[in-house]
Amino acid sequence: MVASLVQNRVFILATFVTTTELGRVMPLADKISSLEEFDFSLPAVLVGDSPRLFDLPIRQAIAAHQVRVLFVLADGKAGLPKEAFGFPIFGFLSMPLYALVAEKMVQAAHENMRLGRDLSSAFAEIDVLNRIGAALSAERDIPTLLEMILQKSRDITLSDAGALYFVEEDEKAGTRVLRFSLTQNDSVHVAFFSFTIPIDTSRIASYVALTGDVLNIQDAYHLPDDAQYGFSKDFDAKVGYRTKSMLTVPMRNHTGAIIGVLQLINRKRNQASRVTPENAEAVVCPYPVSAERLILSLASQAAIALENNHLIQEIENLFEGFVQASVMAIEARDPTTSGHSFRVKTLTVALARAVDRIDTGQYADTKFSTEQIREISYASVLHDFGKVGVRESVLVKANKLYPTQFDLIQQRFNYVRKAIQEKNTKRRLDYVLAKGCDAYLESLSSFENELQESIQEIDDYFAFMVECNRPTVLAEGNFQRLLDLKSHYYQDWNGVDQPLLTGDEVRLLSIPKGTLDPSERQEIESHVNHTFKFLSTIPWTRELRAIPEIARAHHEKLDGSGYPLQLTAEKIPVQSRMMAISDIFDALSASDRPYKKALSAEASLNIIESEVKRNLLDAELYRIFLSFEIWKTVL
Repeated sequence: MVASLVQNRVFILATFVTTTELGRVMPLADKISSLEEFDFSLPAVLVGDSPRLFDLPIRQAIAAHQVRVLFVLADGKAGLPKEAFGFPIFGFLSMPLYALVAEKMVQAAHENMRLGRDLSSAFAEIDVLNRIGAALSAERDIPTLLEMILQKSRDITLSDAGALYFVEEDEKAGTRVLRFSLTQNDSVHVAFFSFTIPIDTSRIASYVALTGDVLNIQDAYHLPDDAQYGFSKDFDAKVGYRTKSMLTVPMRNHTGAIIGVLQLINRKRNQASRVTPENAEAVVCPYPVSAERLILSLASQAAIALENNHLIQEIENLFEGFVQASVMAIEARDPTTSGHSFRVKTLTVALARAVDRIDTGQYADTKFSTEQIREISYASVLHDFGKVGVRESVLVKANKLYPTQFDLIQQRFNYVRKAIQEKNTKRRLDYVLAKGCDAYLESLSSFENELQESIQEIDDYFAFMVECNRPTVLAEGNFQRLLDLKSHYYQDWNGVDQPLLTGDEVRLLSIPKGTLDPSERQEIESHVNHTFKFLSTIPWTRELRAIPEIARAHHEKLDGSGYPLQLTAEKIPVQSRMMAISDIFDALSASDRPYKKALSAEASLNIIESEVKRNLLDAELYRIFLSFEIWKTVL
């Protein structure tokens, strides 16, 4: 009993006659008269007989630390309720005192404190695991996640070093291997390089990957005689290190499959110590069994977080591939604009990153997160997806007339030429029959000139029609000549007069700018609404939910003259304003448009600047576009 009392730090704080009795029952317990100098940082059992000895500061200290109080009751006061004392009482002793009873009460108090410490430790571990788990779940960058997994594992186990290995498929050999993926060491600098090892029993990490066992090794230089795995000292000898204690655990995903191995090296007594071959015995200690449970739990959380990240990455890659394929499919309908969507994405994302960097001007406070940059990227590359709803003939219309219309007119002109030749030949024959060959030969040149003049007139009309068909700005005088051409008739096979150009053909050839008439232009402009409807059907994440709105507004103008909603400046998202500049620059400078020649970068920028001055495009964004030379990213 005496040894037990001393071991458990028992202190007598008593007055009156019970002091002598307490000393007799617990002869080796320390007797103190005041708690003012008492060290509350260590567990202790206090035995006292008067509430007055426990003043308020002492009571607060008792409540805040691992201290248990045994109160000795005088005769006649047995059974007094604990709350009558105003401070926590673990148990009561009553007179007369018995050594066995006192010892059991002290033992119970000590066990209660131990359980309290274990419970506090368990709560602390759970709290640490929860905080680490939350941090792991929040991290989306895989290299950063791997660093965090290893660092957190080392922190909670006071490990000097550690390594991560991951299982992967060797496609050539058709087997699984273990890749050395990351290492950390507080004591020596290690030049990292990745390599693979077979999953077998030759090494500690590969053995754990193969069997799923946990290996808690006290000294890597002195493995158990029956160990089926080995350890090489080559690394230690090369860098001047001493590997001693090791804890190696498997990383299992949610299905229980081993996806990697977490290895911790050299648990230190003091986290600040550096491990050397000379001091390893003094500063390194074995890993306790509790560390095994803790690291297994952490390894499981880490594996699931890593798997989730890989799954998210695969989903993102899948969606990225879908987007790429979708854009390629749309551009395949219009090969002449191939690459436009991807170039607009490149320009807009570059402009967004530039805006994010500036700290002056209108957009000094505009910052884009990683997710918002992805949002801009997807909106930009998909901005023309709605062209899938536009007739291909309109989409690829290179001239004012459709190819079939042009071919029909060309055949008509060829027919008229043939008819002129036939008419001229018939007049010649009639002349020969009426006046003879000699007279005909004398008049031959006049017949030839008449034929050439008639053919030349038709050729001139046709050349003029070809010129008007091109997507150039039509001169004012040409409108009247087209109307004149409309009034020019010829006789068809049945002798019926037909116009050389129909009213609809003249209408199309009279398009003053570009190749589209109002209805066709409206159809082209409808691609924005088609884009919005298509993108709105995709269940975007919260971070990407603005994509449909951003894409829909890329043809809006600050003065409200754009389409499809005629939005004014304050209602146009800044992302759409950036895309508008990028879209126009690429459309002007691209060399793949059949209806126009590519403009130089300087000419393209001048046109954009003119639209800025007309309050159609954002002046500040254009200034950034110029100053950061964003336009050069696609040249």
